[in-house]
Amino acid sequence: MDSYRVALGVGPLLPGSRPDDVLPAAASAARATTTVESFDVAIVRGRARINVRFVARGNDEAVVIASRVHAAVGELADVTDSDLARRSGPRWHPVFWSL
Repeated sequence: MDSYRVALGVGPLLPGSRPDDVLPAAASAARATTTVESFDVAIVRGRARINVRFVARGNDEAVVIASRVHAAVGELADVTDSDLARRSGPRWHPVFWSL
């Protein structure tokens, strides 16, 4: 199994959403079908960015999981951008996907 990372830019919250619900929702969406290695939120260029690392059996499965994470966050906030990457040794390599 390979290690993957989905990174989502998070914009304004949708009405009724709380800031402290977004990261747990992202992790839970991935955890529903795979092992989550880590999850965190960071500020990148002045904007919130969620990272969820997980394991998957190839790019196709990783895309499904990343799409599920994207959808979960999208129910709570505007998702401004998204990236998916696969780890190979010490480096992350982009995985191309579309929603």
